[in-house]
Amino acid sequence: MEQKNITEYGKEYEIKEHPSIKGIQIIEGKNNFPISWLNQQGYCEYQIYLQYMKGIETQPTAAMTHGSEIHQQLEDIFKQDATPTTFEDAVEASKENASMSRECFVVAPELGIRGYIDEIWMKPDEIVIIDDKPGRTPYQSTMNQVRAYCLAFKEMTNDTRKIKAALRERGTNNLFWIEVFTPEVEREIIFTINRMHGLFDGTKPFVPTKNANKCRSCRYKRYCEHYKKD
Repeated sequence: MEQKNITEYGKEYEIKEHPSIKGIQIIEGKNNFPISWLNQQGYCEYQIYLQYMKGIETQPTAAMTHGSEIHQQLEDIFKQDATPTTFEDAVEASKENASMSRECFVVAPELGIRGYIDEIWMKPDEIVIIDDKPGRTPYQSTMNQVRAYCLAFKEMTNDTRKIKAALRERGTNNLFWIEVFTPEVEREIIFTINRMHGLFDGTKPFVPTKNANKCRSCRYKRYCEHYKKD
């Protein structure tokens, strides 16, 4: 499989920073949030409120730092042998010859989402979109994140090939979860994305987790009005 380092994405959009929500951009006149926030939303919506709307900053955990280091190492190794190309050329060429890319940027202004795919395999008969995670458990939140990457890729390309979403154990070749991105899955993830937009425009409330274990390990517990000490 050819390694393609995508360095150009062609179309440019009008982008503004949201006046009050950190991390939200306004692209083509619509709020646009990072797809990675869907993982956080599945963990605890109120954490999103504290971090991005209240602007509370905390130190990254040891696990977060370690994960970032591994991610960067894999990216550096990949770039050593990868051929620079444009997004459009990579997609078109993959219809004849399979290729793989890392840190592939996708954006869907009409849906209000954007993000970087950890790894994508573009084959003549299918597209496989992979997100690296610690452990081997496919949580709803991590599945939603990679599903949204699939959706954004589909919106960007209008590609008719079968698209698969996959989760991989970080630092290994173990794809521990994979599913076909069907119309039903697409409808479900759009529903979740729309809920996220409702959080940001004030039409939906931020719901805190009811899982005490999550609360105990949360970086924001000292700032959270919902946290109850044991």
